[in-house]
Order: sequence, then structure tokens, then C-alpha cells
Amino acid sequence: MAEEKEPEKYHQESESSETYFSFGDDMELNQFDGLPFSSRYYKLLQERRTLPVWKVKRQFEDALVKKQLVIVSGPARTGRSTQIPQWCAEFCLSTRYRHGTVACTQASRQRAVDLALRVSDEMDVNIGHEVGYSVSLEACCCSDTVLRYCTDDILLKEMMSDPFLEKYAIIIIDQAHQRTISTDLLLGLLKAVLVNRPELRVVVLAAPPLTNGFLSHFPGAPLINLESQRPPEVVHSCGGGKDYFYCAMRLVLEIHRTKEDGDVVVFLASEDEVHGAHSILQKEGTRLGGELGHIVPVVLCPSQGGLPFPPPTDERGSCRKSRRVFLAIQEAEDLWWPMESVHFVIDTGVQKKMVYNPRIRANSEVLQSISRCQAELRKKLCGPAGKCFCLYADDSQLPAQRLPQILESNITSTVLFLKRMEIGGVGQCQFINRPDPEGLMQALEELDYLAALDDDGNLSEMGIIMSEIPLEPQMAKAVLASCEFDCVSEMLTIAAMLSAPSCFLEPASGMTHNAVLCRRKFQHPEGDHFTLINVYNAFKRSQSVPYFSAEKWCQDHFLDHSALKMAEQVRSELMDTLNRIELPVSEAAFGTRSNASNLKRALLAGFFMQIARDVDGAGNYLILAHKHVAQVHPLSGYGLQSNKLGVPEWVVFHEYMLSENNCIRIVSEISPQVFIQMAPLYFFYNLPPSESKDVLQDMLNPHRHTACKDERHKVSGDANNNSSVPSSDRCVIQ
Repeated sequence: MAEEKEPEKYHQESESSETYFSFGDDMELNQFDGLPFSSRYYKLLQERRTLPVWKVKRQFEDALVKKQLVIVSGPARTGRSTQIPQWCAEFCLSTRYRHGTVACTQASRQRAVDLALRVSDEMDVNIGHEVGYSVSLEACCCSDTVLRYCTDDILLKEMMSDPFLEKYAIIIIDQAHQRTISTDLLLGLLKAVLVNRPELRVVVLAAPPLTNGFLSHFPGAPLINLESQRPPEVVHSCGGGKDYFYCAMRLVLEIHRTKEDGDVVVFLASEDEVHGAHSILQKEGTRLGGELGHIVPVVLCPSQGGLPFPPPTDERGSCRKSRRVFLAIQEAEDLWWPMESVHFVIDTGVQKKMVYNPRIRANSEVLQSISRCQAELRKKLCGPAGKCFCLYADDSQLPAQRLPQILESNITSTVLFLKRMEIGGVGQCQFINRPDPEGLMQALEELDYLAALDDDGNLSEMGIIMSEIPLEPQMAKAVLASCEFDCVSEMLTIAAMLSAPSCFLEPASGMTHNAVLCRRKFQHPEGDHFTLINVYNAFKRSQSVPYFSAEKWCQDHFLDHSALKMAEQVRSELMDTLNRIELPVSEAAFGTRSNASNLKRALLAGFFMQIARDVDGAGNYLILAHKHVAQVHPLSGYGLQSNKLGVPEWVVFHEYMLSENNCIRIVSEISPQVFIQMAPLYFFYNLPPSESKDVLQDMLNPHRHTACKDERHKVSGDANNNSSVPSSDRCVIQ
């Protein structure tokens, strides 16, 4: 470990300033802003001192002084995510910020915001000043911020311009047990940064079952274990099985009928199930007797803009309590929410995950059991006085831990980022779990096709510019191509709409026909990419109408207002990025024939690997890259439910999903001649043999068949000729 290189002077200064390093709980003036403490500060301080993490406060302080890296292991409700960052901020204050400030990363955007608000309250300072946050598309901090909560991808973005993170004295990696790609990247890169910065401190916060992996990755790091509260009562049931969803719904209603106090958390497999449960509980809640109080279902999903927590009393302010039912998926296992009110947890024990297959460049949705680590996290959410209902047998063979995302995801963006970090001099990333070799090779191949790598495998000039644009590499290449084809405005709209959640809402029962009619109003004859531009432009027009509610307009057209607002923010950020790196931005010209043609060229510059051809005239599309057959998604403009455009022969698509009905999403018609112009020749050469490839080959070389026939005739007519004759195989482009 790099801590041996740390100067003795730093140790001496830290130890000699022991009186200054004491955290001054009895001071009347706030050490961060110099103002007197409020009465609320002392009230919260009493609550903080009851948290399990306070028992290890002195142990943590000593470890932070002596070691570069400290691992803290503790479940939810121990206070690790609120107290340890505050102690780190006080540590930096004790050294007068000589080495920088504190950054605390989170896997969840909403959790970063919620924790910053809570901690600023506990520290008795204003949010956005001494304590702030930075998340995607939103920042609330300033030059005076000494403790900043941020998502892990935000910190990675900072490393592109500051590889050694020299503005920070302490970096806290919270929720390390989530093993997101960004978290694993940070842990791998920080191991190299610690060697170059002996004064830097790194604190890893994780759940207990996964600490062994971190200890082996960081040998010699001290481990601090937090004592959790007495475990809750756990009830296992074998009756879930395939019917786990309705078992969970029945159990919620049974809990409500008991009239026991406390909110309920229900862990379901997917967002679709969460929204389905929300509808069921809303309907069933109205049928219950008034004496039971209300059931208030609350959706907790990453796609939600925020986490609305309705008050536990009804709207009339009566003493009759309502019961909140938090409907969650795996990402909500350690969200920051008002857990004091949660007395019941219902765990279905399953989750739906997207697993990436590098061979066919497709995601597939897989239903699988949760890990033992996740099961333990969920049990401890309801506190010692609560109950956890597990809809699976006690002896179920759950996997020990969840697989890291880096082993199940498309890592092309990750490889592009690491190539960029090599330029910054950080060196190789020391992964806890190295990416799958097949996925790594596929990522390098894709970057090579996109001209992001030079002949030596390093980032090309194109690759450096692509790494500056906060988009997937294929979309970043399409945006760069749009600068050449004068369709930047339209391409940025497409990129923003595809980066945000889907803007189309699932219609309620009985409203499907109306939703289809509304969607047809936006339908563009050129395809789904153009339809997204129509939707966005119509949304922007609705905002400019005086005394008109854009939110109401979205509701009337079965559109998601929050998704469109996010797309608006993403587009603004992309425009700022292009202006910062001084790329040309053309005027909008949507609706003209030349603009449509140029837009398709720009799309194909990035998505030439995602081309399909209708092989039978019935909508069965052969994907040229791997010869799988798929159908257009039913909600596409070319789908069967709303098809007024006919079935095009050649299409470019944004996403291929492996499911019961393999489908391609966001589809637009293209010309095969334009595809030949935009695709690299060596990509075309590497396509597997197919009739569709032969059709393209004939377009590329229209005299091929005639030449091949002449050669074969010549060979058969002159069998004794010893001269070398090119075979028909030579007609394939090299």
C-alpha cells in the first residue's frame, strides 16, 4: 500500500493538533460558518449519538490519521452514510483544507440529493454552501462547499480533467457493495491515485457480506465493523413461486387489516411490476372500510424524478393514520428514506436484470434470485421491532453476492473512458473483477469501427472528442457526424430523447385506442427517430403558449412530462458541451428533404452496426451483424398496432432486445446505398455471409456477377490452362 510513502510531517501535524482535531460538539459557534448553533442542531445531535456508528467514532478518527484507505462495514440504519462524511469534513477542517475537501459518492442520484439535504440539516449549515451535491443535470454547491455528495459517474467525469483528483483530501465511496460499473472504476483507479498522492484519504463504505472482496483488493486496509441493531422477526413462506406478485399484494392488504402501525416496503422484480402494484393498491385501497385508514402506494424507481413521501396522515389532517406502501426494486435497497416509519418488509426474492450479450450486441431481460447480501440488506430495513416477510423458503440456495455490473453490461463506454485516462497518466485500472475478455474484445472492436482508436490501439483524435461528449460512443459518433452534415440541432434532440426515459406513457385500461391515435399524430414517415423530434418540438411549442400548462398537454397526449423535461435538460447539456469544445452547430432545418437525408447519414455514421433487412416482406428482420431475426417493437411507427407507414425493407435501429418476442426498438428506414457509403469497408467485410450481404455486395460492385460468370466460363473452357485465374471468392471486398 502507498501509505508507507506518506511523509512523517503529516502524521506529526495530525497528532500534535489533537485538541484542534476534536470535533467540538460543545462549541456554541458552528466551526464551519462561524454562526451560533440553532436549537435544532442540538436536538439532531442527540439523535445522532444514538446511532451505532458513534460507537466507532474514535476508532475511525485514528484510522483516518494513520492509514490512506479505511473500509467501514455496516448495514442500513447504522448512520454510516450521514455521520462518517461529517467526520471527514471535520478532519479536513482540522488541517485547514491544506489538501482539499471531501467528496462522497453515491450509486443513486436521488440518494445523493437526499443525503446532502439531511447532512446540511445535521451540520446546521445551508445546502449549497458548506454542504452541497452534484448529480447528472443538477448541481447545488459553490466554492465554499467542503462536503459534496455526488454520483460516482460525476466523480469519474471530473477525473478526465483532474486525473489525480487534487482538489480533494478525502474521497468516500459509499454503497460500494452495489458494484456498479462506475463504482468499480473508481475503486480500481483510486488504487493507482493513492500511490501518487500520499496525503489522499479514501474511505470505502459497504454492507457486511461483501467486505472480504474489498479487503483482498486493498491489502493492509483497516476494517471497521458497525454493530447493527437486533435483527427483526423474519417469516419465510414457500407459497410465493411464480405467483409471488399477487402473494405480495395479498400480504399488503392483510397487514393493513391488522391495524398494526407502520409503513410497508415491498420489493418487486421490475418497474413494470411496481407500476402494476401501484394501480392494484390504489383500487383495492378504495374498497377497504373507512375505519382502516388509507393505503398510500409510493413508487420508488430510478426513473422517477423524485421520491414523493406523502404524509402519514390524511389530507384533512385527522388523527386517523394512512399507511404508506413503498413499492421498490433492487436499486432501492439502501435509498435514503424515512425508515423510522417502516415496520414491515415484503421481499419477493427475485429481480429482473438486463444482461448484455457481446456476441450479438443485445440486452436480454433475465428473472433471477436475489443474492444473500441483498436479502440481508432488505431484512434490516424494518428495524428490530418490525417484521420481514420473505416469499421464499428459508433454505433457498441464494447466490452469495450479486455479480458486478461490469461482468453483465456493455463496457464500450468504459473502455473509451479508460483509454482517455491513460492519456492523463493514471495508468491501468486495477479492477476488483476484471471484465470478461469477450466483452472487452467486442468493446475494442466497436471503438475501432467507430475510428476512435489509431493503428496502435490508442485513442485517435476522433476518440478524444468522443470521450468529451456524455453519450454512448455510437451516439457520440453520430453527433460528431451531424456537425459535418449540418443537422446538429436535430441530432441533439434525438440523442436527448434516447438518453431520457421513454416519453410515451402506458395507457390505462380502456384508453389504449386513444393513446395509439395520439401517437399517430406525431408519427413521421421517415421513422421513429424523426417521430421523437416531432414529439420534442411539439412539447417545446406547448411550453411557449401563454396560460397553457405543458404538463396538462403531456397528460392529454399520453406523454411523460418528467421524461420530456429531462430530455430538455440533456439537450441543453449536450449543446453546452459542443460549444465548449468549439464544434460547429448548424441551424435547425427539420422538415426539409435534404435535412432528412443528412440526418440518416449522421445516424448511420454511428449506428452502421445496427442494420436490419426485412427478408420476407412480413416484418421479419435479419440483423446483418449476427443474422438473428427480430420484429419491430409493437409501439414503433412500423409496429403492427399503429402501422400506417408500411414495412420498409432496410432499417437502422437503436436497440435490440432479447425477449419472448425478439424486437428492435426506435427504427427508421434507410437506403442500402447510403449504408454502403457510411459503413467502414472492413466492417462490411467482417459481416457474416447472408443473402442481404450479397445484395449489398452487388450494389457496391454491380459488375461482380458478370465478371464471376466470365471467369467460371473461362476456367471450364480451358481446363489445361495453367495460368492463375482469380476465383469467385475474390469478388468479396477486402
